[in-house]
Amino acid sequence: MQVNEQQSTRRRFMQTTGSAALALGLSGCAVTGHRNVAAAKRRQYGANDRLNIGIIGLGTITTNEHMPFLMDIRQEQNCDIRSICDLNPERLDAFADKITSRGGQALKIRDYREMLADKDIDYVVVATPEHSHAYIILDALNAGKHVYSEKPLTHTIAESFAVVKKARETGLKVQVGVQGMSDDRYAAACEAIKAGKIGTVVAAQIDYTRNYYSRKPPHNRPWRVGVDEKTPMPEGLDWNAWLKPAPIRPWSAPHYYEWRCYSNYSGGIATDLFIHRLTRILKACALEFPVRVAGMGGIYTWPDGRDLPDSMEMLLEYPKIEGITGGMTVHVLGTQANNYKYDHLIRGTEGTLAFTGNGWQIIAESESQEPKIIACHEKTGGEHIGLHHRNLQAAIRTNAPLACPPELGLYGVAAVCMGNESWFTKKIISWDARREKMVPA
Repeated sequence: MQVNEQQSTRRRFMQTTGSAALALGLSGCAVTGHRNVAAAKRRQYGANDRLNIGIIGLGTITTNEHMPFLMDIRQEQNCDIRSICDLNPERLDAFADKITSRGGQALKIRDYREMLADKDIDYVVVATPEHSHAYIILDALNAGKHVYSEKPLTHTIAESFAVVKKARETGLKVQVGVQGMSDDRYAAACEAIKAGKIGTVVAAQIDYTRNYYSRKPPHNRPWRVGVDEKTPMPEGLDWNAWLKPAPIRPWSAPHYYEWRCYSNYSGGIATDLFIHRLTRILKACALEFPVRVAGMGGIYTWPDGRDLPDSMEMLLEYPKIEGITGGMTVHVLGTQANNYKYDHLIRGTEGTLAFTGNGWQIIAESESQEPKIIACHEKTGGEHIGLHHRNLQAAIRTNAPLACPPELGLYGVAAVCMGNESWFTKKIISWDARREKMVPA
């Protein structure tokens, strides 16, 4: 399929899912429910109550990050992986074997709804491709389960509004997997900015870069793993269920194994990478929805059938926030063909907050060429999925604040979706606050 055909399919898909969301009452403040399933009564937890966890989606991040950490803390945190779910039987069996090798035992489930029907499951990890996050999260909340969702929260802005609404209705916890929010430097930066340490904020800059040229084939192209259209479908895979709610199409190994290259399932650089960095600035500057966004870039280096850019930049404008900014811009730089880093800064009228490996420092504005550091912060925590799970478990047990609640996830999704829409349409995209949707500027 050619890129322009893919983009046309994407446009139809986004329009269809938007219409479906409205039909189900899933957008903005009008959200009232999902599939008419009544929300289950929220369970109260004691400090000694065991947390049973279900994992939906058994890809790389689950295998390398979620499962090892959760197995390591079973005794300390009084939690366990009770069940695992994937549409691919091969992955399901292999993952179960890994859990068994570490002394655990988990039920193997093909249909996530069976997991949600288990009254003993307390929270689920949603680690499926982006396009399927929303309906699984909403079903989980309606079944009375807390949720750890991999980033981005959802594939579309309307879906994120739906999740926020449902989380508030049910009182259940939704932790968004931007694990950098378990690093305290961003909350500390927000306090410093609110205290006027850098004056009035005017701009911020961040990046997320990689260089796939340094990697060995077949991994020397972004998100490619060496499959092609001749690669057979795994035996027993429910392909149509995997595609949902994207358009039905014939089996395609690149679409299944390399889904981050295709906009029907992912937002590419913006949703997989930028979301991490941008959320840091949203947290530090207490930002919500941008006024307008420009997304630029292209498929400059790897024109291999993907329909998402391999190099991209976003420029976002945010409105006045009393006590923080009179209005500000955020520049996000990203390429997968060069890994020279770009300083992460928040610029104010009286100083600059510069993020460092260990925390941050504030450099005073001065006519002198010698920088004067007037404040600094040494971080606690870090960008670690394990810390993010600990935080969610504390929130479930004691109502501790979430490190990355769904509202923050919504603001991130709004920003990156507007950036992608700008790139696809070659137009600046504005935020219509009254209708809670993005529109051409």
